[in-house]
Amino acid sequence: MNAPRPRNLPAEERRNVTVEAVIDLAGTMNPDTITTAAIAKHMNLTQGALFRHFPNKEAIWKAVMSWVADRLMTRVEKAAAGIDSPLEAMQAMFMAHIAFVAEHPGVPRMLFGELQAAKETPAKRLAQAMLTKYAARLNALIADGMARGELREDLDAGAAGTLFIGMIQGLVMQSLIAGDMCNIASDAPRVFDLYRRGIVAGGA
Repeated sequence: MNAPRPRNLPAEERRNVTVEAVIDLAGTMNPDTITTAAIAKHMNLTQGALFRHFPNKEAIWKAVMSWVADRLMTRVEKAAAGIDSPLEAMQAMFMAHIAFVAEHPGVPRMLFGELQAAKETPAKRLAQAMLTKYAARLNALIADGMARGELREDLDAGAAGTLFIGMIQGLVMQSLIAGDMCNIASDAPRVFDLYRRGIVAGGA
């Protein structure tokens, strides 16, 4: 049985397909240049059909950020679930985040674009809220690791959290500059190993 065409999908599925179309487009072009006409063309729809589910472009961007926040946080939480060691949980989160980006290269472009925008938008607020939640989860793991003696007792927890996120951003930025996301998954373990050596108790 053939999959339903976008024009025949139920409303909720159409919205999800639209979000995925935007992320696909963002993987190959600057998100700022993505128009509703481009989105509709990518989906083989008219703009009129697109606007039956979203009142404007801002609403589409909000839906995209909501999708990203939900999928990414679910992915990293699932990766860390059931791991007793805070350090191992951090590594699992790191690798899960990298895998998510490798699968959806348009996501970091969308995030960078929203967070750098001067204007406050619903999409930007969602991106900021996601990063706040992410940082809180990470900081809790770092604090737990220090309390257990797994991480260095003199560790600057705030800097460790910032560096964790910065490593992901750095890997993403290098991949975007190179125009190739293929190497990000292979580079990530080596980068985390250096990070690990700097924060683990005993420096081993």
